[in-house]
Amino acid sequence: MGMREKLIGTWVLESYTEYPVDGSAPVYPFGEYPEGFIIYTADGYMSAQLSMPNRAPFSSGDWFAGTDGEYRAQGLSYISYGGPFNVNEDSGELTHTIAVSMFPNWIGQVQPRTVKLVGDILQLGNFSQYQSSGRVVDARIRWRRVKPPTPLLTPVKRG
Repeated sequence: MGMREKLIGTWVLESYTEYPVDGSAPVYPFGEYPEGFIIYTADGYMSAQLSMPNRAPFSSGDWFAGTDGEYRAQGLSYISYGGPFNVNEDSGELTHTIAVSMFPNWIGQVQPRTVKLVGDILQLGNFSQYQSSGRVVDARIRWRRVKPPTPLLTPVKRG
């Protein structure tokens, strides 16, 4: 089975850590216990959602009527993007082509990822360093394969 087939499915976010290249302490942009999923489909698409836990709801209850502070907090605590993905089976390189993104600067980019897959643990890294909160960083994102949901069992009525 090739790497592409091994990626197909849903993975839950376990950790997202940025390592500043200046040697300063690691940073957890979505906290030490982030939430999220990355999904790779058999037809060649992917979607990633990364979030801080326990995000505050908008006081108005209306997605389009948040305060400036609520929109800022939302933008700093969540990222999502999706589009086609490709695996070069010879080199092992994984790329995400960003078709949609909460961060519009990524739209149209082809972003390579390093891949380490051991059992049900997938570790993705950025192929090159990038800017985050004013620092140049390397990132490592750890995912765990999600098992299919177990159907609810309904007791059989007898007699």
